[in-house]
Parts: sequence; structure tokens; C-alpha cells
Amino acid sequence: MRNYEVAVVLHPDLEIDLAATLEKIEAVFTKNGGKINKKDNWGKRKLAYTIKKQDWGIYVFYEISIDPSKVSKINQVLRITEEVMRYLVVSLENIRYITVPSKTSQTKAVAQAKPEVTMTEKPLAESEAK
Repeated sequence: MRNYEVAVVLHPDLEIDLAATLEKIEAVFTKNGGKINKKDNWGKRKLAYTIKKQDWGIYVFYEISIDPSKVSKINQVLRITEEVMRYLVVSLENIRYITVPSKTSQTKAVAQAKPEVTMTEKPLAESEAK
């Protein structure tokens, strides 16, 4: 079993009866032996570009655990489902997350670093000036 993220953009007219469509999509995952770990419904959002003459879409994200051999079946079903305008299935196993250090750890690193030696001008004494 591997972890995958499935992003689905649904037709905006489904906002009225969204539950039935989501149950249909979730049934595809569970019938193929998958387990839904997380579901995130972003709701209706404006699309970056027009898809099937629509400017809006309903975004739903799933994190699922499923056998890699069953992913092609999920792709086939989502491709022919009328309610789905776009979808994307991404494996989470091969993603490497980049961590950015926090401000507190950055300030600690600067404080622990050796101070730089800087040259400062000092006025010459009258005896040295001659």
C-alpha cells in the first residue's frame, strides 16, 4: 500500500448535490481496496483558465492509501466520470519536503557564528601625522 494524493475539480453546478458525487468518487477508492486517510473540500473556486466552458470549479483533495496496481483503475474511472472536469493522482512516497528554518533558529545560528573582524579608522595622533 502506498500513499497518494488525489486532486479532483468538479463541475460547479454540482454545488447543490455535491454529496452524491463525492460518495461516487469515494466508492471508486474503496471498491479498489483503498483507504481514505484525509478529505479536504476547498469548495467552489475560480479556475486559472476555462475548462469545458466553465470559469469555476469545486476543488476536493483526498489522501488515500492504495495498492499501486489499482491506481490505473482509478484513473480510468475518473477519466470517464462526467462530473469530474480535471483530476490528478500524485504519489506521496517520492516527494521530498524542503524544510525552511524558522526565524528563531536563524537568529541562534547568527549569534553562534564567529563575529567578523572589521577595520575601523582611528584618528592619527599629532605625532604620527608628521
